[in-house]
Order: sequence, then structure tokens, then C-alpha cells
Amino acid sequence: MTLAETHAQPTGIVLRDLEWTDLAHLADLEQQLFADDAWSEATWWSELAGRPRRDYVVATAPDGTIAGYAGLDVAGDVADVMTIATAPGHQRRGTGRVLLTELVRRATAHGAEAVLLEVRADNDAARRLYDRAGFEVISVRRRYYQPGDVDALVMRLLVTKGDA
Repeated sequence: MTLAETHAQPTGIVLRDLEWTDLAHLADLEQQLFADDAWSEATWWSELAGRPRRDYVVATAPDGTIAGYAGLDVAGDVADVMTIATAPGHQRRGTGRVLLTELVRRATAHGAEAVLLEVRADNDAARRLYDRAGFEVISVRRRYYQPGDVDALVMRLLVTKGDA
């Protein structure tokens, strides 16, 4: 699947920039989704304060609820995916694909030539998403995720201005 093929959005999903009023809800979603690795509301405030280097997007459902969120750290010619998540009721509907596509678009718009991310080695759904988007494993961080027994796969996507 090419990046151009991933631009179709799930019905009714709208992307917008992260707002400070989203932070408490995102911290709650983090607890549901990531437990031991969840970001706190204070962490979200720090991330929001990191703008313009940090760039976050929220996917909202037709009823206005947050369906997912994702963010980048853009430093020169490399952008790092800081987080990407889909709310439980919106998983396996293409929301993660839309968010990832938007991150790559934003990274390219900022002049990045590569997008990096880390993913739990045991997160099969996320790995399929990244594989389909063209990311490749470039290294492994042993016992990276809490409680310290799951490896992180470092993945990279090389991008060109034509990918945006």
C-alpha cells in the first residue's frame, strides 16, 4: 500500500490540532490503552508546551468524541512519532491509518526526510499498520517497555516531498 492510498478517511472522522482542553481526556485514554506506559496529564502539558517542534493531531468522530490522537517531534530532517493511539471504540476502522498518514504529511511539510518510531514488539496491530505504510525495522531496543520485558522495534520511513 502506498502513502497515497492511505488518504481515504473513515466515515465522519475529522482531524484537528490538539487543544489544551483535550489533555485530561487524552490522559484518561492513555491509561486505558497503555497502562504501564501511559502519559500523565502533566506529560501532555509538557508536550503541548513543546510547540512548534512538537506537532499533535486529534481525530474526532461525528459525535465530537476523540477517536484517536498522534504526535510528532520534528528536528531538522528527521521526525519522530511521539505517540499514536486509537480509542477502543474506534479501533480497526482505519483511524490509526489516517493519523499515521497525517503525521507523515506533517513531517514532510516540515522538511523531514525520514520518520522514526518505536513500537512494542508484541503489538501486532500497530506493526501491521507501520509495515503497510512502508516503515522498516532498523534496530531493536531490548527490554524497553515497562515492566521491562518487551522489546521496542525502531522503525523508519524514508519520505520525499512527493509523499505529502
